[in-house]
Amino acid sequence: MGRPPTYTYGPVRFWSGDIHSNQNSQQVADPYTFTHFTHGAVFYGLTRAALRSSPLGLRAIVTLTAEAAWEVFENTDMVIARYRATTISLGYYGDSVVNSVADILACVVGFVLAWRLPAPVTVLWIILVEVILALWIRDNLTLNVIMLLYPVRAIQTWQLGA
Repeated sequence: MGRPPTYTYGPVRFWSGDIHSNQNSQQVADPYTFTHFTHGAVFYGLTRAALRSSPLGLRAIVTLTAEAAWEVFENTDMVIARYRATTISLGYYGDSVVNSVADILACVVGFVLAWRLPAPVTVLWIILVEVILALWIRDNLTLNVIMLLYPVRAIQTWQLGA
């Protein structure tokens, strides 16, 4: 799909905290990596409900496959254009391969955490991640989904700091 393997304008770094820089989604991890931990927890809950009698390994493979499919879909020209038009990610131009792989690994870690932790603890950390991201970068998984599916002008205005 033409995505660069790594950040093309400088060294590869583990972390890029500025979502408005051209390093966002190009370095190994960024604030959106936290949403992929949440993906893993959500997929754990969904596969547990839908595939209750299936082994954990199968549910993990389903999660890994779904997350990898999302990473491919997210990096299509159609979704990139949608992000640029309706979300805070005005300068988004897709993920580097290293960032996509790290996001998939974050999802797997979120899945494992949800499997190992009591459900109330998992729900609490998901809520905390969502609140912290909203306060920190004015975006999170919930807002991202809303803005991709049904953009709300008031949310976009708030996200842009107006």
